[in-house]
Amino acid sequence: MAPSSAELARAMLRELPADARRVIELGGGTGAVTAALLEAGIGSDGLLVVELNEELHAHLSARFPRVRIVEGDASDLSHIAADYLASGPADAVVSGLGLLSMPREVQRGVMAAAFECMRADGRFIQFTYGPAAPVAEDVAAELGLQVRRGAFVLRNVPPATVYVYTR
Repeated sequence: MAPSSAELARAMLRELPADARRVIELGGGTGAVTAALLEAGIGSDGLLVVELNEELHAHLSARFPRVRIVEGDASDLSHIAADYLASGPADAVVSGLGLLSMPREVQRGVMAAAFECMRADGRFIQFTYGPAAPVAEDVAAELGLQVRRGAFVLRNVPPATVYVYTR
C-alpha cells in the first residue's frame, strides 16, 4: 500500500469540527495527514500523534520535531494522552489504523479510549480501504456511536472511504 494521498488527507480534514484546535492522530504513518493538519492550522502544540511502529515513529519524530509524537498502542490512548489532555479534551481524533482488520475487542478498546479523550461532541474520523464501515456495528452500538460515511477518495492507492463517528 502507498502512503495516504494528499487528497485523502484533505477529505479527512473536511470532517473536522470548524473550531478544531486540538487533534489526536492515531497511526501517523509517513506523515501525510500530520502535514495536512499542520498546514490547515492545527498548531504543533495542539497535535498529538500516536504511532506503534518504531521506524515510522522515528521518521515522524524527525520530520515533525515540534509535534508530540508518541510511540505507543492506540488502545492505551487514555494513558498516553494524559499530559496532552491536561489543558482540555481533544476536538477530534483522526485515524489511519486498520480497524477493519482488528478483532472486535481491540476495536472497542481503541474507540472507547478515543472517545474518552474527546469533548462530548468530538469526532472520530477514520479512513478505510474496505467496502464496509471500519468499526463493527455491534461495537459502535455498544459504545453509543453514530456513523456517517464521508468522502470516497478514488485518487488514493488503493481508493479509500472516510467515516465519521460521533456520540
